[in-house]
Amino acid sequence: MRRAHQPYADAFAHHHINLTAPGAEATIAAQLRDVGLVTLDGLTSRNAVLAFANRIMNLVPHRDSDSDGLTTIRDTGRHTHRVGFAGFGNGDLDTHTERSGTPNPPRLMLLVCGQAAVTGGESLLTDGQAVHTSLFIGGREAGPALAQPRTAFFGAGDGHTTQVFTFHRDQRVSVRLRLDGLARWSPTVLPYIPQLRAAAIHHQMPLALAPGQGYLLDNERWLHGRRAFTGDRLCWRALGHPRFPMLRGFTPAPEAVPPPMLSEVG
Repeated sequence: MRRAHQPYADAFAHHHINLTAPGAEATIAAQLRDVGLVTLDGLTSRNAVLAFANRIMNLVPHRDSDSDGLTTIRDTGRHTHRVGFAGFGNGDLDTHTERSGTPNPPRLMLLVCGQAAVTGGESLLTDGQAVHTSLFIGGREAGPALAQPRTAFFGAGDGHTTQVFTFHRDQRVSVRLRLDGLARWSPTVLPYIPQLRAAAIHHQMPLALAPGQGYLLDNERWLHGRRAFTGDRLCWRALGHPRFPMLRGFTPAPEAVPPPMLSEVG
């Protein structure tokens, strides 16, 4: 089996920001604009997670969120085989972006560990910029095909027609993805899905979270998933839009910029 590429020996330490340091929120905003990922600790209760989330984003309620806007992520024992509910089981969770089947997915996702699994349960994070570069340089036809408008449909009957890579008018790029049973593909891009999946796995970073630790990511840049686990793993998740300015998506690597194109249809 091909092993995942590991760009950082300790991804948590590399992206960590101390919440108690002066100017922490400004530092978080700057790092999200730069690399799209921040790791955090010291969030040892649901109230602490909620308070931090409300400082950094405007929470977006959705199907799975609780009344306070957070989502409790744990194995419910009822969702293991339900398509679209894999996060509430204990199996592997495919690489994805949050709320991919909605017209305007939340820009930020915060996930914090309340209780670690007995075994497994590591978060798997993939920089969409690296996947984009791989598919536009090494993949040749794959990248441009996956940027063609309206080549994917994500979600159930009320889902959203879109594409994996969206080029904006300033040539920044957003990524949107799911690879489960609620992803349907145009015949023109279907041959490239194995390359897309392989690139996402190759650039994956495992992140084992202890209680109180978490990560905050740019949902237009980073993909995330999870390894299967045993035990009563508990996490809290917040989705929302930043309380500070952020340009759409990410700046692609110069060598991965194709001839002028526009796919800004969401």
